[in-house]
Amino acid sequence: MDNIVGNITKHVRFRLIDAGDADFVLDLRTDPVKSRFISFTENDIDAQKKWIASYKEREKEGLEYYFIIEDYKSKRYGTLRLYDFRGDSFCWGSWLMKQGSPYYVAIESSFMACEIGFYLLGFCKSHGDVRKGNDSVLNYHLHFGGVITGEDELSYYLGYTRERYEEIKKKCMRFFC
Repeated sequence: MDNIVGNITKHVRFRLIDAGDADFVLDLRTDPVKSRFISFTENDIDAQKKWIASYKEREKEGLEYYFIIEDYKSKRYGTLRLYDFRGDSFCWGSWLMKQGSPYYVAIESSFMACEIGFYLLGFCKSHGDVRKGNDSVLNYHLHFGGVITGEDELSYYLGYTRERYEEIKKKCMRFFC
């Protein structure tokens, strides 16, 4: 996969993460507000660099892709990961934005995740989960076509199809492309 995935949206592009992003990722993942609904991350820069190194091995095998979301001047806004490839379905998560990021960064990055998953990687469906209590993210996914497929004590499980994405894309992409 090309290191820069751009020219899909007006304002942001994806760049594959590297060890030099460890401090940025650690700041996002240990932020007290942002970390409420994600798995625990130890505040240890060396551990984060080791995690990125192990991830890079999975990337080489085509098992997952972890991106830095940035603008066209390389200003970093957040992260997003494509992973848990199961048959014709992929998951996207690790979706964190810096406090104060422009509203369009979240929207454009979610569209980019779908463009890559559905068209570049060729999946037909997407699956994922949102922790209970994370109402803004759950509502975002539901607003843009996600469907709750199940739940447990901790999370809601969501599904999304390429066909549903294409319907939403027709309505929304003109604002972001």
